[in-house]
Amino acid sequence: MPGLKGKQTDWKQALVGYVNTVNEAGLRGDPGLLRVVPDAGHRNRLGARVRAAAQREAESGIRPIRSEIRARIERNTAGGDKELVADVALHSVRSLEQKGTPWLEERVERERIRFVRLGGHWVLDTIEPLYPEGRLVTVTPQEDDENAGFERRSVMPSVPYLNPEAMYRFKSKIYPGDGAEGVNWHGTYHRGVPYRREAAVAFAERWWSEASPSYEPFEVNCTNYVSQCLFAGQAPMNYTGKRETGWWYKGRVNGQERWSYSWAVADSLRRYLTHSRSFGLRAEPVESADLLQLGDVICYDWEGSGRFGHNTIVTAFAPDGMPLVNANTVSSRHRYWDYRDSYAWTERTRYRFFHITDEF
Repeated sequence: MPGLKGKQTDWKQALVGYVNTVNEAGLRGDPGLLRVVPDAGHRNRLGARVRAAAQREAESGIRPIRSEIRARIERNTAGGDKELVADVALHSVRSLEQKGTPWLEERVERERIRFVRLGGHWVLDTIEPLYPEGRLVTVTPQEDDENAGFERRSVMPSVPYLNPEAMYRFKSKIYPGDGAEGVNWHGTYHRGVPYRREAAVAFAERWWSEASPSYEPFEVNCTNYVSQCLFAGQAPMNYTGKRETGWWYKGRVNGQERWSYSWAVADSLRRYLTHSRSFGLRAEPVESADLLQLGDVICYDWEGSGRFGHNTIVTAFAPDGMPLVNANTVSSRHRYWDYRDSYAWTERTRYRFFHITDEF
């Protein structure tokens, strides 16, 4: 286990035992193995996830072959000689097989684990997932019309962009229903720019487990990450300078956040993709996941309430043609699209599937 070299203390031994138990339960699809986890709330969370994943795998003909979880201790603090709290990153790598064809799924989850000393030994006490997918970030929209109050302004990045030529393809002075074409600060709007799906996927693969230095990282980073991927695929920004309109990113300027809600908030991006427009970043809703292509987007409404709290991007396909996705806040690579193995998933979960148009 990386980060646990040398002579292990009792609390690190307790951590090793916990990680091995969680790994074995997931591999076997047996929540009964989790009975040794002392935190009842977390034991129930883990058990629900194991059951949901096992059911999904049985229904889809997916067979787990191997599984490994590597733990990295990111920080720990002692509360005297009776208590210790550690933040741990758990990097799981699962080998799955369907129709005789294997693939690897990865994710990095973070947990805060409290250890207490009982007698002469350290034992786990409480376990809290950090930054789970169910953390809902919402804003109060001023207007649903993303063109309201549009201002003509150039996009001058405060950080380097992976795709600098795309940053000038944005709309300017567009008013609802006037049928006018966009004009960027060079004086023309470049229409017919192809969506480079392979470039969007390449960015998603490169930065799934660490933050791109070209952008500000957020604790709830799923939509920021998806927006970066779309931009890497040459999706043009709609820079309005107003956070509640357009789809744009400029970084931090004098300590101020300079990006649109649609760039960074899950439900806001879903609303932006829902709007019909004749050019710029556009998407077509489709009925089911099997109709998606590489570089397309899935939005997740965990409670079926109409508020979407998570977004992913399609980066590969299972042997049966169903999408595999990459994501942040829980960094995930080639994860099965339905997220039934997420702590956030419920029986009420609803999805929106967006096919990004081939040209902008």
